Amino acid sequence: MADTVLYDVTDGLATVTLNRPDAMNALNIEAKVQLRDTLREAAADPAVRAVLLTATGRAFCVGQDLKEHIGLLAEDRATGSGSTMSTVREHYNPIVTTLAGMPKPVVAGVNGVAAGAGAGFALAADYRVVADSASFNTSFAGVALTADSGMSWTLPRLIGHGRAADLLLFPRSVSAQEAYELGIANKVVPADALAEEAAAVARRLAQGPTGAYAAIKESLAYGAGHSLTEALGKEDELQVRAGASEDHRIAVDAFVKKEKPVFLGR
Repeated sequence: MADTVLYDVTDGLATVTLNRPDAMNALNIEAKVQLRDTLREAAADPAVRAVLLTATGRAFCVGQDLKEHIGLLAEDRATGSGSTMSTVREHYNPIVTTLAGMPKPVVAGVNGVAAGAGAGFALAADYRVVADSASFNTSFAGVALTADSGMSWTLPRLIGHGRAADLLLFPRSVSAQEAYELGIANKVVPADALAEEAAAVARRLAQGPTGAYAAIKESLAYGAGHSLTEALGKEDELQVRAGASEDHRIAVDAFVKKEKPVFLGR
């Protein structure tokens, strides 16, 4: 396969880069397979303490490669197989569950337009640093499709049901500034500073208490679907685990000594 996805691990930070700039990082089968497998590798690697998902060129990801998709739909009609949409099950769902579920923080460095599944992948990250020239678009209804790539779950949790319904029913380009105001973007930076700023955020997380970050991710996901009483029980469980970590001991010792803690990620 061509390098449709680039991968680098340096000092605990895994950088995963979509690399089809001439196609605005549209997701053909090769790109989807490579992205899925690369993210799984990052999630399983104990040397990786944070992940940065970004892209080359002027787009973050415009979603499904429609040129390839048209050909696959024609094959489906000819064979009656109906297999084209299995990409949701085989590719998009594993990508999103890996991004959202890995026990380490994920930063999306959104360098340009993020549309369809590309927007879904960005929303599945824990933190989004967005270039001021970038934009988001749900896109699905515009091609007579429904939400996928986790967007039915992530988008209403970020901006509320009503606004999510509006963006899904009436797809439009959401600017970086509006995305920030809605709560989609965590930080908006000048386009020429995006790579540096997104990497800085991700490196800071890679140097932090990885176990505590994993617990925070788990508690947020759990709290989204459980009662207050159940969430309090989960917080108790996770805090007991975090309190027994080496990083917590390091942090407390450093606080007493008025020093900056150096976390080990365990």
